[in-house]
Amino acid sequence: MPILGFVAPAYIRFVQLLVAIGVCLIAALIGSLFTTPAVPTWYAGLAKPDLNPPAWVFGPVWTVLYILMGIALYLVWSKGWSKKGVKVAMAIFAVQLVLNVLWSYLFFGLQAPLFALIEIVLLWVAILMTVAAFYRVSVPAAVLLIPYLIWVTFATYLTYGVYILNP
Repeated sequence: MPILGFVAPAYIRFVQLLVAIGVCLIAALIGSLFTTPAVPTWYAGLAKPDLNPPAWVFGPVWTVLYILMGIALYLVWSKGWSKKGVKVAMAIFAVQLVLNVLWSYLFFGLQAPLFALIEIVLLWVAILMTVAAFYRVSVPAAVLLIPYLIWVTFATYLTYGVYILNP
């Protein structure tokens, strides 16, 4: 796979995969710093929409999604950083990753469901833009982001529900 215009050895590709997944898991860790303390306290006391899953579901689901995001990022990155489409796709990916962490800060850190609701709509659009940009570079990378888009769609419903049910 071309990296910086040449075919990288397997060990470089493996390190690149680890870095891509690691970046996504670091974002997950940062988000969890806001989430973890608020779940047993503030979040536990909220009225939640009917389809709200048990709290234990979120950790494993998000972990899988962050790993899929990292693999997708790797697939795009491995096409060659020198390509404009790769740079654009990775820049859009970076924006959505920041928005992902920002949602945790707004919802759990600031305990501001309205701001989190507005922000998650922006996140959803950014994910859709990322899927489109990844599709132009690597169809498998785009496909790997579909579960993330679906989950954030569901998270938007949950955020809206929390906002409406907790005036």
